[in-house]
Amino acid sequence: MATFKPTSYKLENVADGRVFLDEGWTLADPQATSPSLVRAIYQTRFTPREDLKGLYRYADWLPICRTLKNSHAPVTYKSKGLAELLGLSNLYITFSGYWPKIGARMETCSFKETEAFSVCARMPKKNNKQVLVVQSAGNTARAFARVCSDNNIPIVICIPQDNINDLWFAKPLSKCVKVIATPKGTDYYDAIALGEKLAKNPRFVLEGGAKNVARRDGMGTTVLSAVETIGRIPDAYFQAVGSGTGAIAAWENAERLAADGRFGKNNMRIYACQNAPYTLMYDSWKAGQRELVPITPEESRRDAEIILATVLSNRKPPYSIAGGLYDVLKASGGDMYLANNDQIVKAILQFFKKEGVDIFPAAACAVACLAQAVENGDVKKDEVIMLNITGGGMLNATNHGAIQKEPDLILSQDLPAEEIIAAVDKLF
Repeated sequence: MATFKPTSYKLENVADGRVFLDEGWTLADPQATSPSLVRAIYQTRFTPREDLKGLYRYADWLPICRTLKNSHAPVTYKSKGLAELLGLSNLYITFSGYWPKIGARMETCSFKETEAFSVCARMPKKNNKQVLVVQSAGNTARAFARVCSDNNIPIVICIPQDNINDLWFAKPLSKCVKVIATPKGTDYYDAIALGEKLAKNPRFVLEGGAKNVARRDGMGTTVLSAVETIGRIPDAYFQAVGSGTGAIAAWENAERLAADGRFGKNNMRIYACQNAPYTLMYDSWKAGQRELVPITPEESRRDAEIILATVLSNRKPPYSIAGGLYDVLKASGGDMYLANNDQIVKAILQFFKKEGVDIFPAAACAVACLAQAVENGDVKKDEVIMLNITGGGMLNATNHGAIQKEPDLILSQDLPAEEIIAAVDKLF
């Protein structure tokens, strides 16, 4: 296991540009006068580490203090089949999942592993007396559970019970992983509320979501993988979004690569995709406003039950905040697209036929939206396009069967914080 000095990077307030030191788990500028994301500023140029394995080949651009075992990096390759179908000459697919044929070995089949290996490596080993709290709609839960189990990191995962089927694993989890579900009929935001109440006890530490620079910079390794393969910053970037954090991370790393100077200017347009009818950020963007359009908890829960890509549902995404998705779309000259369930199923079948691997509905949402963009002429057929396939290869990963993780507790997010804390504390 390698260790790193936290002074190898600094943090910057996106809203006002103030630069300051990371105190170890800083999620926001303590001197901020308005809500803003913070970004990591690294002192080195982009140089993959040949001495480190997996995701940590990008360690110089990760805010970490150590490495963990069993990590894997995204794999980028130039498409032939899908590119031919869409009439594109420079389509590059960045695949995060389990597809040994191309060297992709993320056993949870999701790019959420990139954030889990980065976030958990930001935590010093001495912090093992504290318990990490992660709220998830599904894929993030599976990734953090696997990483924490393999590396003996205590964690509580808060997830809606309706999404519990996403917690499948190739092997049993360690006892350091506990899963707390909100009742049936609840959504991701309810899981967030549960975790926030749990974190009122200092023993339980919120992972921080989009505010955690380790989460974003871990997800941003998809762009590093692409540029390492292509040799330049792409012209266009496509990804399905629930919170938009991955798209924000992609833009941030494109900015760093442009500052490096060896990979071209950052003209990468960000195209973010949602699964209709869960269209909160799409509707807000098309209305031309930074503020999110109103959505009630009942509407959110209803729409989350309808969509095929259930992980693409978040009624409190980092869209409006300084440095959030609204700012990224504006700065990049990008746009938002929608795909319905029928279009997603079609894209799953097309991708399997043309590329040879199964993909998750969220990734297929991005495929369907790319097809729309090509048809609309929003991307030129000779442009360098990066398609972020955020999850796939489940058929390969589970061909010997899978183990379902059931909730250790089912707790209502409406319970008082003291009751939630007492119930969860008994699990450890």
